[in-house]
Amino acid sequence: MDQIINNLQQFWEYTGFANATFQHILMICIGIGFLAMGIIKEWEPLLLVPIGFGIIIGNIPLYPGFSVGIYEEGSVLNILYHGVKNGWYPPLIFLGIGAMTDFSSLISNPKLLLIGAAAQLGIFAAYSASLLLGFEANAAGAIGIIGGADGPTAIFLSSRLAPDLLGAIAVSAYSYMALVPLIQPPIMRLLTTKKERLIRMKSPRVVTKMEKIIFPVVGLLLTAFIVPSGLPLLGMLFFGNILKESGVTRRLAETARGPLIDVVTILIGLTVGCSTQADKFLQLDSVLIFALGAFSFIIATAGGVLFVKILNLFLKPGNKINPLIGNAGVSAVPDSARVSELIGVQYDRTNHLLMHAMGPNVAGVIGSAVAAGILLGFLS
Repeated sequence: MDQIINNLQQFWEYTGFANATFQHILMICIGIGFLAMGIIKEWEPLLLVPIGFGIIIGNIPLYPGFSVGIYEEGSVLNILYHGVKNGWYPPLIFLGIGAMTDFSSLISNPKLLLIGAAAQLGIFAAYSASLLLGFEANAAGAIGIIGGADGPTAIFLSSRLAPDLLGAIAVSAYSYMALVPLIQPPIMRLLTTKKERLIRMKSPRVVTKMEKIIFPVVGLLLTAFIVPSGLPLLGMLFFGNILKESGVTRRLAETARGPLIDVVTILIGLTVGCSTQADKFLQLDSVLIFALGAFSFIIATAGGVLFVKILNLFLKPGNKINPLIGNAGVSAVPDSARVSELIGVQYDRTNHLLMHAMGPNVAGVIGSAVAAGILLGFLS
């Protein structure tokens, strides 16, 4: 009888009920909140559902020594997490993004590249603010990249500069990507007049097939020679794009933008969520990271909109740019471009901005990768 009681007692000690703390319960509730945002609100469900479920998995209370947790060497989750920790997954995501991106709007109107560059102001503003709050330079650089609204780039940079903060930075970056439709519209309305919101832009010219093929080659050479440290992201982005545009590697392009990016998205979302274990995530630094991420994202959005307003001062009346596409300079593709479209049609139902907004949007993808390369270059 004593043996049975001892066995039952030992079994109880191994259960999650016996090892649960308030912190575990809080993180599980946060994970459920992410699931609700993804499933009910449909805010970036392809990201928030894996991350939310990963948060729940990562915060199941475990008895030490079972070798199943994400930070326990040799566990399945730990092996999958190597792709995040060592920066393998982000370049594969960029390969898929390149294979599904049409750069025509940017090629037809190269001025839009400047908007994508201006929106990276948020990255360097958050970097400066992080330094003022006492973060080390490497950590500040990793936190700043949140302003690009680019989860893969945030993971790539933080895995090299601040691996201890990777979970908080990645979850913050993906959260603000999902909240684009909530955060950006008030800023866009605040910084523009009704007259500016009604500006009609010229239809973009037709881009030739040869231009589309040349662009990824020229784009890679220009960006990689300027920022060689960003090559893993930029190289894969432009490689994916030439697979798409060449017309002779259709199967490879379809694999990159379909099964490959889907599998990597599952792995990156699940493992990032699992990495938010209560004992590592519920710290003051995590709160500061989320606050700095919000600051960075707001500055990035405002920077893009204000830059368009300034640029318009030097453009002829028929060539002016609608400032509502300035928000698309962040690299949340295509969500921020959709926000430009939605706000634009609220003021003029016939003024469709989506096609124009995709220019700065894809420029933002390039811009965030270049910014990450710059930070990596002088901080590593």
